[in-house]
Amino acid sequence: MNSMLRANIIASTVIASAAIAAALVGGPVGARAQAGGDPSGTWRTQAGDANVRVSRCGKGICGVVVALREPINPATGAPFVDDKNPNPALRRRPIVGLPLFSNMRPTGPSRWAGHIYNADDGGTYESHINMTGPNSLQVNGCVGALCGGENWTRVR
Repeated sequence: MNSMLRANIIASTVIASAAIAAALVGGPVGARAQAGGDPSGTWRTQAGDANVRVSRCGKGICGVVVALREPINPATGAPFVDDKNPNPALRRRPIVGLPLFSNMRPTGPSRWAGHIYNADDGGTYESHINMTGPNSLQVNGCVGALCGGENWTRVR
């Protein structure tokens, strides 16, 4: 897969890579507003290249890729797949339908912490999510002490 195209499509969805975190380490990690909302629904990534459906899962939340702006890999003519996954058995699963959040548990009003999967490198990273408004969700990923993030917008 063309790595530049993959980065444009996937990187904003799965933001926990070390390169992004390192680039953002000097800036603010994000708003700390307690919006008091429910994150359930569909969210567009900051770059607008993917939509992620967030839903309640037990006491926590789940997030799954439901659409890509460019769903077809031009090099193969087939949908993009999770080809960087460290588990060879999972490398053929499509990006659309890919679970991103795991063990996301509430840590306060409108805040959750757990893990986020990064299909760009096949890694799973610590993550913190919080609603900063009724239509704004901040998603942060961390590699060690380095954290970076982006704001997702609710899709109506």
